[in-house]
Amino acid sequence: MTKAYIYEDYLETPKHLTFERMAELHRELVREVGTDEDALEYYKDLLTAAAKYANTRALWCTMDRETKMERDGNRTSQHDSVITNLTILARVLKNQGKSAAWSYELGCDTDRSGRKPEGYERKALGDFACYLSFVSGINAR
Repeated sequence: MTKAYIYEDYLETPKHLTFERMAELHRELVREVGTDEDALEYYKDLLTAAAKYANTRALWCTMDRETKMERDGNRTSQHDSVITNLTILARVLKNQGKSAAWSYELGCDTDRSGRKPEGYERKALGDFACYLSFVSGINAR
């Protein structure tokens, strides 16, 4: 481990999402999911994928270079699973007539012309997964 990090270190990274913005996006997502059983099932799948990815990412800074190289494919696969689950949930909600505007801002959705939002950052989707895992974890007490 080369450094002990604090939240403010994250805020210095490019294209970060603040904790407050992630909370707002999450509130929008949860509001749209509501009590719909199908949407809740997809949300559960998202949380499962997010927890797996967040665990790997949280331990990443403790790994040496060789271990990172060995586990990078798995980490990427977990990240892709988070993105896939966010995309599926957004599509389910849109099919229900909801806006799922949060999905466009996060970059797991495209606009009508097929473009990702300006400033899209794949890492921000991973950040959001870590946020979801955090919220789930503290509410599981």
